[in-house]
Amino acid sequence: MYNKHIFALIFLTLGFQVVFAQEEEKDLGTETVTVTKAYTPTVSDAFKIKSVPNMNDSIVLQKKPINYSIFSVPVASTFTPNKGTASKVERLPPPVLYNSYASLGAGSYGNVLGEFYTSRTINRDENFDIGFNHLSSRGGINGVELNDTFYDTKLDASYAKRDRDLDWGAAIGLQHQLYNWYGVEPGRFSETELSGINERQNYYMGEVGGHINIEDAYFKRADLKYRRFFDALSSGENRIIFNSGFEFPLNEEALNVKVKADYVGGSFANDWGDASVNTVPINYSQLQAGINPSLKMLRDDLSLNLGVNLVYGMDLENSESNFYIYPAVTASYRLLDESVIAYGGVTGELKQNSYYDYVEANPFVSPTLNIAPTDSQYNAYVGFKGQLLPNLSYNLKGSYAAENRKPLFILNSVNDSRSDSNGYFLGNSFQVFYDDIKTLGIFGELNIDVNRNFTLGVNAEVYDYSTETGNPAWNLPNLKGSLFMDYQIGEKWYAGVNLFYVGEREDFLPTGVQVVPGNGIPATIITLDGFFDANAHIGYRYTDQWSFFIKGANLSNNDYQRWANFQVQGIQVLGGATYKFDF
Repeated sequence: MYNKHIFALIFLTLGFQVVFAQEEEKDLGTETVTVTKAYTPTVSDAFKIKSVPNMNDSIVLQKKPINYSIFSVPVASTFTPNKGTASKVERLPPPVLYNSYASLGAGSYGNVLGEFYTSRTINRDENFDIGFNHLSSRGGINGVELNDTFYDTKLDASYAKRDRDLDWGAAIGLQHQLYNWYGVEPGRFSETELSGINERQNYYMGEVGGHINIEDAYFKRADLKYRRFFDALSSGENRIIFNSGFEFPLNEEALNVKVKADYVGGSFANDWGDASVNTVPINYSQLQAGINPSLKMLRDDLSLNLGVNLVYGMDLENSESNFYIYPAVTASYRLLDESVIAYGGVTGELKQNSYYDYVEANPFVSPTLNIAPTDSQYNAYVGFKGQLLPNLSYNLKGSYAAENRKPLFILNSVNDSRSDSNGYFLGNSFQVFYDDIKTLGIFGELNIDVNRNFTLGVNAEVYDYSTETGNPAWNLPNLKGSLFMDYQIGEKWYAGVNLFYVGEREDFLPTGVQVVPGNGIPATIITLDGFFDANAHIGYRYTDQWSFFIKGANLSNNDYQRWANFQVQGIQVLGGATYKFDF
């Protein structure tokens, strides 16, 4: 109906417009329109149907009214509700930390182990540390004809202060070592000849140093160390090492500049001649000054260092000097996030050798050495590392290095002309032989964290040497490998294992008819067997402060020689206790 009204109105409107239009245009003529009936719309009434119709049925039953009642009986109760409280979460107590500990142990062969460490916090910015380590043995190796005791004690102390923009500190260290040249060829000397020999050697070391690190400045760091090292046979050495570093920002890159100065000088009162006559001491004095500028670039997954190492080396004793230029380029790139990271580099250096370093590597050297630096022309390497799994990491590397004047240890010959009692001229000490060596190496390593209480790692190294003289690379193994494991057994027990293998090495006995190339010494080349060694420890934490341990060394009981004619102790077992405390 409503739509009809609309249509009618539209029709009438159009009709009026037509009429008006016709009136304006008079030339069309007139026409009479007669409306017979006007439109009068109406709307019919709507009626709603009742949802519940009236029922006039005589058979409909009438509803009977229902009355409800409750029969209440009081019940006695003694329950008294408490006010609601929030439940508490049980927290483990934090571990008790102590600033000091002392450890003492003893075992077979008269071995004694002693350790002490304390870290004192003076205030929130200052700290003072003291450390003491001692390891000694009364010897007793089967078949050894001379005294084979040893003794190694070291004391360190350091002070550090941290300010807002810098930190600095100082340190001091003292060390005393005792060794015996017990490695004489079995059965070569009589008891009478050996009875007048003093095979003991004592080494003494003292060093002081300091460092400073600065934030938000071009000058970043500096450290200085002085070391005095001497022995019981009037040999002495001084060494001073200074390092500093600068950093200059260049847009997105950084220019790092390292400056280094290294001096070593000393003398050996004895030479290889007869000590009963006047001999000329062996003096040496080496100074190096170097600068290493490098440009550090970071681009997303790429890290690149482009640098060069410039070193000026001076032999002050012989008035000789040389200028060296070495590469200093390193890079790393993330191929697959943390899973595969490729890295590589080519580096070189003029390595400063010293009497102290030689004793640390081989304590049975004779105090008649020639000290010279090693020209490490380059060491090129490339490798891959990363995490195959969240608890499995790896590292694989290949390298090729060229070194001039690389120090190698070889046995000294027997000096029958010596008439003094110094016990290092019986073919039982080592000298340093310098050779030019090229080394090809492969290194691999796996580390597994089975869980937070169990870790396992294994690594292996394989080397191939090529020497300028045609000699073997004396006393350098072609194969090395190790395996270590640490296991936390519950809250009280812990254990660890360390297994390692060293492959065959070559040395020579300075007797025989074979001439060793490069020095013309009649000798017999010998091959030292590779050896396997197993070490383990187990401990028990009795309380937070007391714990007990047992350590074992050479558990495979291999009668091997680390150096020619120098056998090692058999199975060694050492037990002791550790006490933690506040001091």
